[in-house]
Amino acid sequence: MSNPSEFLWYIPNDVRPGHRGDSAVENHNSLDTLTSHAKALEGHGWKGALIGTGWGRPDTFTVAASLAARTTTFEPLIAIRPGYWRPANFASAAATLDHLSSGRVRINIVSGKDNLGAYGDSEGDQAHRYSRTREFMRLVRRLWTEENVTFAGDHFRLADSTVVPRIEARGSRRHPKFYFGGASEAAERVAASEADVQLFWGEPLEGVRERIDRLKALSRQLDRDLPPLEFGLRITTLVRDTTDEAWADAEAKVAEMAKSKGDGWHDHQRALAVGQQRLLALHERGDVLDDNLYTAPGKFGGGGAGTTWLVGSAEDVARSLRKYQDLGITHFVLSDTPYLSEIKRQGDRLLPLLRG
Repeated sequence: MSNPSEFLWYIPNDVRPGHRGDSAVENHNSLDTLTSHAKALEGHGWKGALIGTGWGRPDTFTVAASLAARTTTFEPLIAIRPGYWRPANFASAAATLDHLSSGRVRINIVSGKDNLGAYGDSEGDQAHRYSRTREFMRLVRRLWTEENVTFAGDHFRLADSTVVPRIEARGSRRHPKFYFGGASEAAERVAASEADVQLFWGEPLEGVRERIDRLKALSRQLDRDLPPLEFGLRITTLVRDTTDEAWADAEAKVAEMAKSKGDGWHDHQRALAVGQQRLLALHERGDVLDDNLYTAPGKFGGGGAGTTWLVGSAEDVARSLRKYQDLGITHFVLSDTPYLSEIKRQGDRLLPLLRG
């Protein structure tokens, strides 16, 4: 592999307890509780964590800044929406946090539908949303790497804008990386031209291989003028001491999901995007695909990374993740519940098998 793999976790950032089967503890989203997750990530081999976004959740950037202040190596992957932020405001906020955290900021750009009207945005059709996202990403990158930026586009205008503090180049890292998801044609065109990392949900290997090939070809077709697009996988990993124990726990979890009709799991199903539709259709091909990709959760309310799970012993799951690595995946965002105990279990047992 040309690039070493990086492993991040997930912090749900939800006002409701029990997200995807998490422990419903008191003060589950307090700063002390969230800090305990971030510090556990530091202590058990993880690079950082994706912090979820959406109207009705605590503000993601504020949570990320608070956790960065309480940690030393934890890198927040901050999910943000172009309609929630203006480009210059966001570029300034991110540059400030990057400066204060000594270069620990990563950004996940989200263009899927949300309750946009609640914060003064308009839904717009797909073409509008992705056109705006493309312009947002290009403009923010310019603000991070150029001074006195003047821009007049279809969605944003700026005159003589210089963001301070300036982003400090750190080795090959000129600015925070843009992670991006989406499986529609419009989303893939944005990824191929503007993203640094394309994130995939937990599809079978064949589907991921096809998408990587298509995105590489699209990057050439669109004359991408950035470093080559990198690829990531966002998936649930259910790891236990033995294969049998893992499958017994996985089936028990799905049985509970069926009883509750997926309550607490389906936070990605407000509007079914193309990528989510692809995931939900997988169970029609069988409950288990490839070696251990469990699709049954999608029948009972699993959404996003909770739709499909890699299930097994640490060795089983590592073997499957290495197959994704062989396809060119270098960024992994894993999770399982209870989040805190699984940070430790998978950090200690799974990650060592994926390094070296």
